Amino acid sequence: MLGSPCLLWLLAVIFLVPRAQPLAPQDFEEEEEDETETTWPPFPAVPCDYDHCRHLQVPCKELQRAGPAACLCPGLSSPAQPPDPPRMGEVSIVAEEGRAVVHWCAPFSPVLHYWLLLWDRSEAAQKGPPLNATVRRAELKGLKPGGVYVVCVVAANEAGASRVPEAGREGLEGADIPAFGPCSRFTVPPNPRTLVHAAVGVGTALALLSCAALVWHFCLRDRWGCPRRAVARAAGAL
Repeated sequence: MLGSPCLLWLLAVIFLVPRAQPLAPQDFEEEEEDETETTWPPFPAVPCDYDHCRHLQVPCKELQRAGPAACLCPGLSSPAQPPDPPRMGEVSIVAEEGRAVVHWCAPFSPVLHYWLLLWDRSEAAQKGPPLNATVRRAELKGLKPGGVYVVCVVAANEAGASRVPEAGREGLEGADIPAFGPCSRFTVPPNPRTLVHAAVGVGTALALLSCAALVWHFCLRDRWGCPRRAVARAAGAL
């Protein structure tokens, strides 16, 4: 009688408790894959070394393909729309040579090429040659000393060209040019060499006039005598 409860308990353990199933090799492979996925997090993406204002800047898409790791490019507008106006930068004037160097920054739009528009005293604008999309700097030649000019940079793609402010089309009189727009107004100072020559000429003329005045003074003195001596003689005679 004592053995019957123990026998029943043993039979219950054998038939009622579920047995552990052996793991297949596929289960080990899945566990290993899960471990590798959790132990190697993805590398964070960094911005590409791209500067909108850098001269001869390589396009950002080429930087993505050439880099060892993926990088992020700035967002651009749709290529089906004309590009936004570029932003005009510094205009460096070389008065001695009658030229100026124009800098600008690319817009956040796809660009195929640029060109410059230059206004002087005339109403018609002078259009420059097309420039590569990597160019951010161009040179203006043949500028006149003392001249006032307005220069605008235009970006273009297959959809069209960027707009130029109305102030640029109206010419120089009463033009209101935005500070961070695609246009800039500048004045070419007089040539320093011309100023030096003018100063030398004026100085030479003054020196010649002074010499002529002195010579004329001494000639009159020798001819008519000194006025002070004549007055003294007349007073003594009295």
